[in-house]
Amino acid sequence: MDDVLSLDALEQAALLQKRDISAFDLMQAALAQIARLNGRVNAIVSLRDDEALLAQARAADDAERMGWMHGLPIAVKDLANAAGFPTSMGSPLFAGQVAAHDDLMVARMRAAGAIVIGKTNTPEFGLGSHTFNPVHGATGNAYDPALSAGGSSGGAAVALACHMLPVADGSDMMGSLRNPAGWNNVYGFRPSWGRVPDDAEGETFLHPLSTAGPMARSPRDLAALLEVQSGPEPRRPFGLPLETFLNRIDADVAGRRIGWLADWGGAYAMEPGILALCEEALEDFAPLGIAVEAVPPPFAAGDLWRAWLDLRAFANADRLGALYDDPASRAQLKPAARWEVERGRALDLDAVRAASLIRSRWYACAADLLTQFDALVLPSAQVWPFPLAQDHPTVIGDTPMDTYHRWMEVVVPASLIGLPAMSVPAGFSTAGLPMGMQLIGRHGDDLGLLQLAEAWHRATNWPGRRPPPILGA
Repeated sequence: MDDVLSLDALEQAALLQKRDISAFDLMQAALAQIARLNGRVNAIVSLRDDEALLAQARAADDAERMGWMHGLPIAVKDLANAAGFPTSMGSPLFAGQVAAHDDLMVARMRAAGAIVIGKTNTPEFGLGSHTFNPVHGATGNAYDPALSAGGSSGGAAVALACHMLPVADGSDMMGSLRNPAGWNNVYGFRPSWGRVPDDAEGETFLHPLSTAGPMARSPRDLAALLEVQSGPEPRRPFGLPLETFLNRIDADVAGRRIGWLADWGGAYAMEPGILALCEEALEDFAPLGIAVEAVPPPFAAGDLWRAWLDLRAFANADRLGALYDDPASRAQLKPAARWEVERGRALDLDAVRAASLIRSRWYACAADLLTQFDALVLPSAQVWPFPLAQDHPTVIGDTPMDTYHRWMEVVVPASLIGLPAMSVPAGFSTAGLPMGMQLIGRHGDDLGLLQLAEAWHRATNWPGRRPPPILGA
């Protein structure tokens, strides 16, 4: 059964549908893999008791199929609610708090037949692109557990890379699907904002920065999971209509054009080797008939960063404000959370308006640029995976990082305006560490990015060519 775990999720699902394997046997194999590897990487947390999960799998074998995910084990990112499981959000304030209901995305995955087995680890409140917290500890990289897995969907990426899960959910405000995917040699897709809605709770108009989305070892699995996760929630504004992706993912991509933004004209400090690796990887588009063209910086990076700092703090002040207002809970918030709230509350109306005006101008500029190109490309991170004990990089080369997240500035152009962004594996450093590239597309053109990623996967298949050494250890 170990070989089954190396198959893509759709391949596992096909075997289950044909009854060539049982959900019980697949669950047994997955739990054995978790028992073998999770202690070394700490990707999956709050794992349910084996006997309870095996009983669920046995019941799935006897039940009518609910959808393509029927009988597949999944673990939900520990920022989302899955009924019956703790939702710690990596914070001691919520450690052990058991969810009474599923969030919308989780409910949709269960309705497609998935069996929730536990949660995947995340930074406290998802803040920062390094997965560590005081509740569950740190998640190690699949290719070197002594290094960071990225974040905030770090547990999901590592569990995928280590074949503990066939497919995974994640969320992305500031690269949280893209950075860990790139650092663990899997695919992470931040869909167009509005494609995968949250529940209709609280304020639903003002903060279009974060979205949930899929992670997988292949674009076909991404497409299939995105179909499950997506579709409008009528009580939320700006939802995109339901689309099918899997049946249209195979396409002739010859003639498409890609714009290479590199380091944004030097605005984004990069550790040595990252740009060279991505430029070498871009050469693999030529045999596909895809032209790659260098593009000068289309917008002032400093303006994007200022708008991002203000609008992100504005959103986080709303999200975490109640915890900050209680002195007891404020004392337990990590410094980055307190800084976000304080910065957000210090903004006046003119500052928020000015930030949103920059965002509006950048959206129009990007829309014009994406009439010339089918996708824009940037590295998925500015640094290689760093030591697990390090909170975050404080310098890149000679450039100091003046915030806890400045080292991930490269993900801001897509996040600020809700564009779809696909992290595809780009290869490995001389030290054997993975890196990814972001493919950024027009808002609503999630299919176009999936088609590019599928063509890329067929040409390169980095997850199949270079699985983590830990799998054979």
